[in-house]
Amino acid sequence: MSTYVYGITRADQRLPEGAEGIGEPPMPVRTVRSGDLVALVSDAPTELKPKRRDLLAHQRVVIGAATEGPVLPLRFGGVSPDDDTVASILEEHHDRYLGCLETLEGKDEFNVKASHQEEAVLSAVLSADPDLLARYSANRAAGGGDQAEKLAFGEAVARAVAEREKVDAALVEQTLAPYAAGTRQGPEGTGWLANLSFLVERERREEFLEAVRRLHEEHEHLQVQVTGPLPAYSFVTTG
Repeated sequence: MSTYVYGITRADQRLPEGAEGIGEPPMPVRTVRSGDLVALVSDAPTELKPKRRDLLAHQRVVIGAATEGPVLPLRFGGVSPDDDTVASILEEHHDRYLGCLETLEGKDEFNVKASHQEEAVLSAVLSADPDLLARYSANRAAGGGDQAEKLAFGEAVARAVAEREKVDAALVEQTLAPYAAGTRQGPEGTGWLANLSFLVERERREEFLEAVRRLHEEHEHLQVQVTGPLPAYSFVTTG
């Protein structure tokens, strides 16, 4: 049977007993050792799909192990042919994985997504551009202006907002990066102007979260969503 891999940690780290992983019924979690490393594994189900139940089970195994020390988490779906293959990979990358674990010691990942409050950012871009503000005032006085002017004004505002998105994405990163040991850009997506992950030392967690709160307080047109603490998926390469 194939081997499903949840994460990698030090062999001398105490791990939760009786952990249950993915599958129905849940597969018992065991370890595969090589040198100073162990991989947290279980048998892999015959059919592996990203069902909510299994996604949560994967996350629970990783988080449970991380309560006692650093873990290199694998993303959902990591399957090897067998335990011997897992052990060979641990042996091949042994020193690099140990170095990664040392880097993650005492740290967690926080994901920050930022977006614009539509009305507030419109007010901000108009206030920052006297010409746009004058056109806006003139259009309102004229009952909205003619169709050509409406279109031209809308395009000008869209360009200004897009430029403000770039400026504010940089602002979010520059403001929060000093409170983190590392930063990673997340995938781009609709609905936000910044998607960033930060590796935060636990003793600086409150400083980091306070800096997130201040971002919104000092820049009301920004909506900032923070998720964490999380396993450090964005800061781990196990290949």
